[in-house]
Amino acid sequence: MNDTPHPLRCAVFGASGGIGAALAAALAERGEVHAGSRSGAAMPSAKVRPFAFDLTDEASIAAACAAMGGPLDVVIVATGRLTRADGTGPEKSWRALDGAGMAELFAVNTIGPALIAKHTLPLLRRDGRAVFAALSARVGSIADNRLGGWHAYRASKAALNMLVKNLALELARTHPQAIAVTLHPGTVDTGLSAPFQRGVAPEKLFTPAHSAAALLRVLHGLTPAQSGGLFAWDGARVPF
Repeated sequence: MNDTPHPLRCAVFGASGGIGAALAAALAERGEVHAGSRSGAAMPSAKVRPFAFDLTDEASIAAACAAMGGPLDVVIVATGRLTRADGTGPEKSWRALDGAGMAELFAVNTIGPALIAKHTLPLLRRDGRAVFAALSARVGSIADNRLGGWHAYRASKAALNMLVKNLALELARTHPQAIAVTLHPGTVDTGLSAPFQRGVAPEKLFTPAHSAAALLRVLHGLTPAQSGGLFAWDGARVPF
């Protein structure tokens, strides 16, 4: 992902998902990868070190980060949820809003990544380039919202974008070469998008490997001056 005199040390949270697994596999070609999932299941590479964590349990996140230690060159949060655990949603109208459902999506899409950042940002390399990235979505852009609906998902991703903007400003004070961004991976052929792929042109429906490669190219090209932004898989900056 970047030209360094040392093998990269990376951490991917959400490595059991389609995009997360593809990111972990691609990064393993460039160094050591700590790959986190709820189960902590092994992955098919000697360079990938699996670990277990629970996105809703800060203690498990803290323990995982303490075990992997630093310095880290790349941290990617590839977690996310579009529907509730029971499969309901996303909401098409305000009449479908439900407090418990909103809290569930904010816990996964916003609060979990915030807690991962809390425990990984101090581990980022200080003597060179380092990257923290979290998967977001174009529908989390307030400026780009022309359809409405999907209330909890949109709002939780918009909150994630603001959170990472805050993190970028704070991180710059201690890690001047670091970058913190959110990423829109495009429409990827995974379980998350499967119910919503109707009408997506074949060339716009990406495999996880294609999306992962594109996202890593984007991260490779970013500079600290672009830290805090939301960037799409093609490198275009998405307005908040």
